[in-house]
Amino acid sequence: QVQLVESGGGLVQAGGSLRLSCAASGRTFSNYNMGWFRQAPGKEREFVAGISWSGRATYLADSVKGRFTISRDNAKNTVYLQMNSLKPEETAVYYCAAQRRSYIDYEPYSQYDYWGQGTQVTVSS
Repeated sequence: QVQLVESGGGLVQAGGSLRLSCAASGRTFSNYNMGWFRQAPGKEREFVAGISWSGRATYLADSVKGRFTISRDNAKNTVYLQMNSLKPEETAVYYCAAQRRSYIDYEPYSQYDYWGQGTQVTVSS
């Protein structure tokens, strides 16, 4: 089992920034690729960003390229999502998730084995 706990959400004005963190415990963190997803009310959960177990490969949804950055610190068992130039339509609950490092597809949420409880991000206009 891997336990994931997100933090760093909150209320921010449009154009502002937030940094989300996801702390992992349980099994060896470096055995897992990590992803960030978000879900707005009435909408499906969507992929935001993914990072390989080593941190050498990262993937971003087209909608956030140039504004969001994903990174990880395996020594601290933590993955981060730096979000800049936030937009009101990005208001959602943000989740981190872990998938076994042998997986190669980051976008489908069905490919992830463990999920955090989520953290609310609200972007005001």
